[in-house]
Amino acid sequence: MKEKIVIIGNGISGVTCARYIRKYSDHEILIISGETPYFFSRTALMYVYMGHMKFEHTQPYENWFWEKNRIDLKQAFVNEVDTDSKLLTLDNGEKISYTKLVLATGSKPNKFGWPGQDLKGVQGLYSKQDLDNLEETTKDGINRGVIIGGGLIGIEMAEMLLSRKYPVTFLVREEAFWGNVLPTEESEMIKRHMAEHHIDLRLNTELKEVLSDENGNARAVLTNKGEEIPCQVVGLTAGVSPNIEFIKSSNIETNRGILINEYLETNIDGVYAIGDCAEFKKHPSGDRRPIEQVWYTGKIMGKTLANTICRTPLVYNPGHWFNSAKFMDIEYQTYGWVFPKPKEGEKHFYWEHESGKKSVRLCYNEKSRKFIGLNTFGIRMRHQAFDKWLTEQRSVEYVLEHLADANFDPEFYKLHEKEIVNQFNSQNGTQLKVQKKNWRNLFITKA
Repeated sequence: MKEKIVIIGNGISGVTCARYIRKYSDHEILIISGETPYFFSRTALMYVYMGHMKFEHTQPYENWFWEKNRIDLKQAFVNEVDTDSKLLTLDNGEKISYTKLVLATGSKPNKFGWPGQDLKGVQGLYSKQDLDNLEETTKDGINRGVIIGGGLIGIEMAEMLLSRKYPVTFLVREEAFWGNVLPTEESEMIKRHMAEHHIDLRLNTELKEVLSDENGNARAVLTNKGEEIPCQVVGLTAGVSPNIEFIKSSNIETNRGILINEYLETNIDGVYAIGDCAEFKKHPSGDRRPIEQVWYTGKIMGKTLANTICRTPLVYNPGHWFNSAKFMDIEYQTYGWVFPKPKEGEKHFYWEHESGKKSVRLCYNEKSRKFIGLNTFGIRMRHQAFDKWLTEQRSVEYVLEHLADANFDPEFYKLHEKEIVNQFNSQNGTQLKVQKKNWRNLFITKA
């Protein structure tokens, strides 16, 4: 039976779901989003501001793609969801009916009730509107920007402002930069790198208040140490939260996010949630966080849900954890689990290049020697290799000996596998040898 599928949100989760629903069925599909008319790559917003590309270059599909694939688009915000009548009320008063509803409304920057947090010039970096606001605030130049929070979005915003020669101060309430994710050595590496780029990093420092000028614009921040720092841009990058305010008046169950089961279903029949706004009652992978606000998990959710809607119910399976980012000039990748401090029974091996800008950390079970996870900075590694080794439950020794197979640095880049393995041997009394690179290893499954 042909159904009307309405998807609220045109980010990676919602659009992936729409694409696969069309691939699997002839259902009517409508995507509603108030942010932009067309889907764009959110992670590319910083490069638009830095002049590396135009905004239209961030759109993965040509404008004709949607009509050709019979995916209708409507630019509007949804004010109300009535699941009893299966009706949506838009901000212009229009009513939209649906057969099945997919909530893919993404995230919003965290605000913690700071005085002055809604002044002009105070913003996050998540939406197209955030990019437009930053352009407007800085179009005539600024004297300084202050970034609040020590995560990946904060680094991106700092790099954006630096690209236009605006000084940046970074306020981080913790004792280390991104210390809840990175071990001490990697955190110190990024701290040094930020200093090289003249970022004024203030650890153990919190925002107390944003001060206003006579026109309602940010003019300074006041810290918990009583210091006033003049600035015209205040970046709120202390994490994000599920964007679900308009849903709370409905009978859809929520907590921090929209509560779902392993099939991405809410408590209401025919209503689903995917991406940043979704929160698992119990994650199907067991050891994962109930809310995962990363690009690739949203994409997997979208494809999984399309299969459930059009074919047979499918349990969400994100596979092994991974993530990647860039701290200005230093690329970062992580595969599997590497916590700031080893858990009971775990051991870390850490190698750092003499330049202080490259490192590899391996986490493994001290008794079984099973490889658990890896952090790498400044050296590109192949996702395929580590995904395979984690699935095959390879030993840390195997991973080290075959590390060359995972290296993805461009030709003529200096390789460091022998140096890494020699240090492991020295510390552990082993005699491991780096195996010659063999691409075939990545395509052979362990018997």
